[in-house]
Amino acid sequence: MITVYWLVGAAVLLIIEMITVSLTSIWFAGGAIAAAILSLFFENLIIQIVVFIIVSIILLILTRPIAVKYVNAKVEKTNADALVGKRCKVAKTIDPDSSSGMIVINSVEWTARPKDGISVIPAGTEVVIKEISGVKLIVEPLLPLEEEGIHEVKDSSTEG
Repeated sequence: MITVYWLVGAAVLLIIEMITVSLTSIWFAGGAIAAAILSLFFENLIIQIVVFIIVSIILLILTRPIAVKYVNAKVEKTNADALVGKRCKVAKTIDPDSSSGMIVINSVEWTARPKDGISVIPAGTEVVIKEISGVKLIVEPLLPLEEEGIHEVKDSSTEG
């Protein structure tokens, strides 16, 4: 009867692995299967638990690095992740005081905010996307601005 419990445990761990695809519970499913096989020959639960732990740890240590290498080898950035580092022009002036600002990239409109949180970046300014925060792009003007034919917005309080 204990064999059934080990097999149910292995099945639950495999289902968790299929749902999460994180390569965490599959190793313990292997340990549970080894314990289930052992339970057919030995009724001692302590020995089964020890075999479960040892097989799980061995599988985790020996095969996880290889599996992670091959499973994650084909992982590509999502469309949003691929935006970081791209250059684009500001479509609507980015003004943190009025929470306005927009960028159109790949025919998609994005709300944009300045990286420093205080700069006003006028429409037409070329910027680079530094990060994504929720559904907002965090951007910085390309430097040097003068080479691009764009003039930096100056703070009126520093003009003398």
